[in-house]
Amino acid sequence: MSAPVHELPAALPSGRPAVRLRDARLAFGDRVLWDGLDLDVAPGEFLAVLGANGSGKTSFLKVLLGLSPLSSGSLAVDGEPARRGHRGIGYVPQQKHFAPDTPLRARDLVGLGVDGHRWGIRLRGRAYRRRVDELLGQVGATPYARVPVGLLSGGEQQRLRIAQALAPNPRVLLCDEPLLSLDLNHQKAVSALVGHQAKANGTAVVFVTHEINPILEHVDRVLYLAGGRFTIGTPEQVMTTKVLSTLYGTHVEVLHSNGRIVVVGMPEAVIDGHMPEGGAA
Repeated sequence: MSAPVHELPAALPSGRPAVRLRDARLAFGDRVLWDGLDLDVAPGEFLAVLGANGSGKTSFLKVLLGLSPLSSGSLAVDGEPARRGHRGIGYVPQQKHFAPDTPLRARDLVGLGVDGHRWGIRLRGRAYRRRVDELLGQVGATPYARVPVGLLSGGEQQRLRIAQALAPNPRVLLCDEPLLSLDLNHQKAVSALVGHQAKANGTAVVFVTHEINPILEHVDRVLYLAGGRFTIGTPEQVMTTKVLSTLYGTHVEVLHSNGRIVVVGMPEAVIDGHMPEGGAA
C-alpha cells in the first residue's frame, strides 16, 4: 500500500482538541482504510469527511463512537478514550423515514435525547419540558412539536434528530450522511443548523457526506478518504485536480463553477465502481 497523502493541514486554535487521533490505523484483514492518521478537531470546527462509497467514512464515525476499535494508534474524544454511550458525543444517523402510522410525537422524539439514557420510570417535570421546548425552538421545530413524526417530511424529521443529538450539550456532534433524501432547501436548512451549532456553541462537528456543496460555506477543513489513503486540509487545499489526482493515483478533474465544486472522472482506485464523492459527478 502506498503511503497516505498529507496536504497542507490547517492551523488549529490553541487548547485541548475535541477529537485527537495519533498514528491511527483501521484495517479489516488485508483491507486498510487508513494508516498513520494524525488529526485534531478543535472545538467549534466543522470537519467534512468525504470519499467514495466504501472508503471508510461511516467506519470513521464508528471509531469515534467507540463501536469499532482502532487497529493501532490512539484516539481521545473530549480528552477521554472513545467509548459507547459517551455523553460528550451527539450523533445524527443517516436519514430513515418513520412509518406514517408511528404515534410518537415530535417533542417525544426530542425528549428521548434528554432522558432516554435513564432507566426506570421517568418523572418529567418542568425542567424536562423546558429543555425539550428549548431544543425544538433551536432547530425551528416548535410549530410541529405535537405532530406524530410519521406525518412529517424528511427535512422536518432530520431537524428533530439534530435536536435530539444536541440534548446533552455535546462537545462533539457526529453526522452520518444527514442530507440523504432531502431536497435542496432542506439540505441547506439542516447544514445551516449544524454550522450554527459549531460556531455558536463551540461544538466540534464531524460531518460525513458524499456531497460537499450544500455544506461548503460552513466547512473549515476536509478529511478525504480514498483507497487506504487520505488527505486533510481546507476545501480550497483539498478539492483540487492535483490533490485528488494524487490521492486516487489517476487523473481526476475538479471544476469550480458558480460557487460549486464538480468532480469529474472515474479513478481505478474507486471501490465498487463508484464515482469520487466530493461534489456533483
